[in-house]
Amino acid sequence: MRPKILDRLARELAGVDDCRLIVLHGAGSFGHPGALRFGLARAPEPGVAPARRARGAAIVSAEVRRLHYAVLKALVRSGASPLSVPIATHARNRDGLLVAFDATPFEDALERGHLPVSFGDVVPDDAWGSSILSADTIAVALVPVLHPARVVFASDVAGILEGPPGPRRSVVPEVTEEVVAGLRPAPGAADVTGGIRAKAVAMRAIARAGADAGLISGLTDGALSRAIRGEGGYGSWAHAGPH
Repeated sequence: MRPKILDRLARELAGVDDCRLIVLHGAGSFGHPGALRFGLARAPEPGVAPARRARGAAIVSAEVRRLHYAVLKALVRSGASPLSVPIATHARNRDGLLVAFDATPFEDALERGHLPVSFGDVVPDDAWGSSILSADTIAVALVPVLHPARVVFASDVAGILEGPPGPRRSVVPEVTEEVVAGLRPAPGAADVTGGIRAKAVAMRAIARAGADAGLISGLTDGALSRAIRGEGGYGSWAHAGPH
């Protein structure tokens, strides 16, 4: 976690007072190592006691909530009025895939003037006992219900990059199906939610559902607030409608 960057992003979010927002954050280094250790992103291995998976789910849930609390505190300090929406009580997976989702808590929070804040978490799984539900998947599930104009993913990269590794890599401005097909998970990456390719897949799904989806750098001052308002032509975008 980078406290100074978190505080600045919170101020940018609080400064967007001309539209209603929802904040979703990932688990990052708080949740991914435990999810990998306990295999929460895949089917239980034969012979592994259900109690071990349940123990892993408890550990990961607790770790993710440490980050969630930090996000809530940063938003409160910024002047926003966040309201926590723990997704584990409003969603279910089956075989690691989302099968039930209730957006009502998000809608209610918005109606009461709150900034709903949720996060990737361990959720009940009808087949596996528990599994990971990523923040990206939550975003995809919310779009058909809430019909946002755009969904912005803030990362530590400027967008989806093309070309060989190195400082000269360029940002892919338009995320098409062909771009997604050419992406591969980073080898050895400790990301149980699929990395940049899964992000691009989510962006295309959001675009098909009717909202623009962009991946921008959250390390650049002002980039998040400008992207939320639809200003600027930076980052990688999947635009609503067929492409």
